Amino acid sequence: MEIDSDAALDLVKKGASLLLLDVPQFTLLGIDTQVFSVGPKFKGIKMIPPGCHFIYYSSSNKEGNEFSPIVGFFLTLHPSQVVVRRWHQQDEKLIKLSEDEEFRYSEAVKRLEFDTQLGPYQLDRYTEWQQLSNFLSQDIIERLEPIGGEITIMQEAELIENKGPQTEMEKILMDQLKGAKCASIEVSKGRESKGCYYTKIPHFVRNQHIPGDELTALNLDKTKLLETILNRDFGGKEDLLLGELQFSFIAFMMGQSLEAFYQWKSIVSLLLSCTEAPLHTRTHLFLKFVKVLYYQIKHGFHKNRNQSSGGGIGNSLFLDEGWFSKDIFLYRLCKDFFPLVLEAQAVDGDLLLWTRKLKKLLETSLGWDFDNNALMDEEDDEFAPVVVPLEETNF
Repeated sequence: MEIDSDAALDLVKKGASLLLLDVPQFTLLGIDTQVFSVGPKFKGIKMIPPGCHFIYYSSSNKEGNEFSPIVGFFLTLHPSQVVVRRWHQQDEKLIKLSEDEEFRYSEAVKRLEFDTQLGPYQLDRYTEWQQLSNFLSQDIIERLEPIGGEITIMQEAELIENKGPQTEMEKILMDQLKGAKCASIEVSKGRESKGCYYTKIPHFVRNQHIPGDELTALNLDKTKLLETILNRDFGGKEDLLLGELQFSFIAFMMGQSLEAFYQWKSIVSLLLSCTEAPLHTRTHLFLKFVKVLYYQIKHGFHKNRNQSSGGGIGNSLFLDEGWFSKDIFLYRLCKDFFPLVLEAQAVDGDLLLWTRKLKKLLETSLGWDFDNNALMDEEDDEFAPVVVPLEETNF
């Protein structure tokens, strides 16, 4: 951005700052959708807009050609606030300072003593981040983040080991994560993994007291399951569910968290499996959801790797060819959801508009064809309709 010196100084003073001490050269460090490669003079970021942000980093070897698994954390910043972290060489991570140290360094930043060593937040990319995080809040972050706040695949070795891949695309994803120096990660005996506190979302409705035909109907249309989860876990507040959807997407796409991927997939699958809610009971929720999904696809899913930044860390890290095939769960769910909305006799105009935009984005960005009605092999499709035999009402 080209701005004059007075405007830049005003942004420096009103924006928040992140002072990072002793970070080794070649470390890849990201904030929101922006990634920096640490140089010899780099000591942090200035001119950060107030609000929720996601900070993530990956340490490098001395040559700068191999990187450790990403560590990320959410941070809520206030106007003119200065947050200070120091690199801990032994653990290869950023740690907090004592209150006295943080105060001294904060005052030095406010006196502009580090100004030439702080890289500016790219304000022309802030809109991207707002579109990915507009339902996030400090309350949501505090409810979901793990103990200590750090999100990293290094705490998910148990999940990689025990949760088998459900599709070919997920197998590719898990292999990529294991390849990122995760094969040697072990969970110490007697110590539990520090996962996020995500809402549990069942894939199937299970109830042995419901007749088989009713149970089948509940699994064909997840509207009642959605209502149960909204009322039980979110107090009926739709925006909290969307906030968790955004939290998990950011932790997955930027933080390389496999646990976050499964949660993002669970929420997307739940919503796209509803038939009554979009058209009648929760139209406004689905309008907001389709917008959220639209911007997640727009900013996170790129077929051209050159659109990602940072050379090993960034939005498009996982998106190899497996993501663009029709085997991905998202394609299978969208091919049923789009006709539901687009061919309905009566539908909310805004929901219709954004559903059309989402369909076009998937077709142009990922090359998917939703108008080809050729039958697909759904023998191994976990999202094929669930039909419960009348004599088997207990899964």
